[in-house]
Amino acid sequence: MNPKRLVKISKYLSYHLRHHPQAIGLELAPGGWVSVENLLNATHQHNFPLSRQELNEVVAKNDKQRFSFDETGTLIRANQGHSINIDLQLEPTNPPEVLYHGTGHRAVASILQKGLHKMSRHHVHLSADIETAKKVGARHGKPVVFAINTTEMQSNGYSFYRSDNGVWLVDEVPPEYLTQV
Repeated sequence: MNPKRLVKISKYLSYHLRHHPQAIGLELAPGGWVSVENLLNATHQHNFPLSRQELNEVVAKNDKQRFSFDETGTLIRANQGHSINIDLQLEPTNPPEVLYHGTGHRAVASILQKGLHKMSRHHVHLSADIETAKKVGARHGKPVVFAINTTEMQSNGYSFYRSDNGVWLVDEVPPEYLTQV
């Protein structure tokens, strides 16, 4: 598939599976799942024809693995990043000792003062490695990376979750658990 088409489909799916499913007549089930058949029908009805082959390719080739199929291949969901109220049915899990968060340099002062907050999303997104955090931060200007002391956070009652694509999630990160890398 043409790389531009791949990006266009990914953005379309992100918009509808993470933020506005109702705009094309979809209702997300618990876990954020929607029937592949319903999704494909909805895209056709809303002048964005999409084939199952294209959908398979987007799920397989998306650089951030934003989407996944269930084990039967009949359901699809966005792995995280939702702004709508949805229970992703993720179980708390033990994170590595340190996780990372990338941001733009303009947010550093606020983060050092207030910590990391989920804002309009369900969770704060964290990376298992510095390089991924840098890439995320670069989307917001000159990248800055923070290390998060997850061991101390967990011992103080914070729960961590891991989405299907390996993104670590937490409700918030107070400033005392952050170190600028």
